[in-house]
Amino acid sequence: SFCMVSLPVDFLHDDFAINGCSDTDGEVMYGLDNEETWYADFINSRGEEPQPSFIDHIGRSEGMFEEALEGQRVCKRNLGLRREAMAEIPLENNPPSSLLIYTRDHVELGEKNTLICYVTGFYPAPVKVSWTKNGRNTTEGTSINVPHPSRDGSFTQISRLQFVPEQGDIYSCSVEHPALNQPLTRIWEVEEQQPSVGPAVFCGLGLTVGLLGVAAGTFFLVKGNECS
Repeated sequence: SFCMVSLPVDFLHDDFAINGCSDTDGEVMYGLDNEETWYADFINSRGEEPQPSFIDHIGRSEGMFEEALEGQRVCKRNLGLRREAMAEIPLENNPPSSLLIYTRDHVELGEKNTLICYVTGFYPAPVKVSWTKNGRNTTEGTSINVPHPSRDGSFTQISRLQFVPEQGDIYSCSVEHPALNQPLTRIWEVEEQQPSVGPAVFCGLGLTVGLLGVAAGTFFLVKGNECS
C-alpha cells in the first residue's frame, strides 16, 4: 500500500504536486496538465526534468530535491495512520481505459531516445509495467513513476525505457492490474523515417493545373477573336 498527497498549485492550469510513498519506495513529482515537469530520482539522489525537446523548458527552483526528501519522511510517518483509516473501505477494480506507447523525441537511428508507456483510467493504483525488446524481457534503462490521480478518481501512471533505436527492433509495453484477466500490451516498432514527397507532388500538380488553365484561356481568347 502507499500514501499519496496531491496538491493543486495553479487554478488556471492542471498544475499539481504529488508526494507518494510505500514501505519500500516513494516518489515526489510536479506536473502540468497531466504531464510531468520534475520528479525526484532517489536512486541517484537528484532531480530530473523529463520534458520533451519541442516545448519551452519549465525550470524548477534550487533545493527541491532536499524538500522531496523531507516530504518522504513525513509521508512514511503518516503511512500507518492512513492504512488504519482506510481498512474498512471496500476497493473497486477498474482496468486501464487507455494504454499508449510513444517516443519522447523524434526518432533518429543510433541516437538515444526514450519510450514512454502511458497508462490511464485505472483504480486502484498501482499497475505493474514490463518491457520487451524483440520478444525478450528487458529491465535495463526502465523506470516508473508513482501513480497520480485524475479528476474522476482514477489514476495515471507512466513508465519509461531509455533505448537506442535500430532499424527493425520491436519493443512492447505490457500492463498488469487486478481488474485485467490478462496483461494489456502495446507494440512499437523502429522504422526509418522516409522523406516526405507530399509538398513536391502537390506543388507539381498545382503548377500543371495552372498551366492547363492558362492554355485553355488562351484558346478561348483566340477563338473569340476569330469569331469577331
